[in-house]
Amino acid sequence: MQRIPVCHNGPIFSRFIYGWWRLAEWKMSAADIQQRIEDCLSLGITTHDHADIYGDFACEPLFGQALKQAPHLREKIELVSKCGIQLVSDRRPQHKSKSYNTTKSHIIQSAENSLKEMSTDYLDVLLIHRPDPLMCADEVAEAFSELNTSGKVKYFGVSNFTPRQFDLLQSRLAFPLVTNQVEVSVLHLPPLTDGTLDQAQQLGRCPMAWSSLAGGRLFSDTTTRASHVRTALEEVGNNLGGAHLDQVALSWLLKHPANILPIIGSGSWERIESAVSSAKLQMSREDWYQIYEASAGQELP
Repeated sequence: MQRIPVCHNGPIFSRFIYGWWRLAEWKMSAADIQQRIEDCLSLGITTHDHADIYGDFACEPLFGQALKQAPHLREKIELVSKCGIQLVSDRRPQHKSKSYNTTKSHIIQSAENSLKEMSTDYLDVLLIHRPDPLMCADEVAEAFSELNTSGKVKYFGVSNFTPRQFDLLQSRLAFPLVTNQVEVSVLHLPPLTDGTLDQAQQLGRCPMAWSSLAGGRLFSDTTTRASHVRTALEEVGNNLGGAHLDQVALSWLLKHPANILPIIGSGSWERIESAVSSAKLQMSREDWYQIYEASAGQELP
């Protein structure tokens, strides 16, 4: 599998990223998780996406049990985690209500807790999970700089930020924000027109795509729009030699010049193998626009 620099002088990620946000639901043992990491490596997937809140704060500890049993795997993979969302949870009794927290103390505490939970000495990338209306860019920059200087986090980025929010935080940093993890799929088009992917391409920062298959709605949504998109995907898939819906939808993302990095969040190994195979498809511009029109619900102007 292709591995690409996320930005100039930044980390190198696998083109597909494995997402662990449902790990707590999968009922996998530490041995199962270790095997999944190794299986991902066999396909060339080296990058793994986490967040402190996933699984009600349970996913990172589960993943960490596997790394603790197989520490040799750490140097073969890249770990991405996110912080900044406070959820009410028995595991976080100090949280009184759901809110966002991008204070320096919270970012550092969250990062250090992720290191402990995942049995690692460093994170490859730490992202701010959601834009915080009370975010002080200078304070976030201080936290990032301290974590970087201490060697606890190599690189930093954001998630779900608008281009303007991205620019604000970047203006306070002496090093680049390497990525913006955003929702984008054949059923979620705003990043293509709101400047998000334009900015990523302008700066040379590969965006990560969460919900790259629309959170399963691609297969289950009964709306007219989703039906039209599935029809377009099926037609294009037939043109590409019988490719499946998920493969065509992922190939559509890979076609974009911003070098989108789709996150695969499935517990099914067959789905993972199918997703990775989409990189072999050669989608034409006409195919891409057929799917785009079906999702947009109107002809190109």
